[in-house]
Amino acid sequence: MEDNPEKKSLRNLLLQKRENTSSDFLNIASEKIQKKLKKIKEFRDAQKIGAYYSIGNEVQTNEIIQEMLSSGKEVFLPKTIGQEMEFRKIKDFASLEKGNFDIMEPKDNCEKDNELDMLLVPTVGISVDGVRLGYGHGFYDKFLAQHKTVTVSLVMEKQIVKKIPRSEHDVPIDWIVSEDRVTKTHK
Repeated sequence: MEDNPEKKSLRNLLLQKRENTSSDFLNIASEKIQKKLKKIKEFRDAQKIGAYYSIGNEVQTNEIIQEMLSSGKEVFLPKTIGQEMEFRKIKDFASLEKGNFDIMEPKDNCEKDNELDMLLVPTVGISVDGVRLGYGHGFYDKFLAQHKTVTVSLVMEKQIVKKIPRSEHDVPIDWIVSEDRVTKTHK
């Protein structure tokens, strides 16, 4: 999907801001976000949850994934196949291997299921009304256009901005969870 220059510039700025986060702050923020995520009733009730394996200075998801697995929830991570993305069930971190973009993703023998109760969506930046800025590849917007599910962006407060230019293919996010707040967006 073609990116507009305004989005590209904002993405670079927000990625730079995120990369300047100290590991201590990132760990503390990630722990607070994990606790706040559990305050969302849809999360507590969800049985099949799509997540992602965090990279770089993204909000750390490993503890969240481990806790979901330990509590008996079914956890699905994305696997990219060409220009498409699908979700596959993992039993533990041994179910993962390095995939496209050097991101850990489920091995080929993991069961595919795209009908999820909730999806944690990787986010570079997000506006208070739920317009998400991703990495610019369009995998999540394409997936969300075809599969209706409750979506959550896990972000640090500094990733929340007043406005993000919205493209017609952008699918708004339902919930924003940061170290300081839990926000239900447009619905």
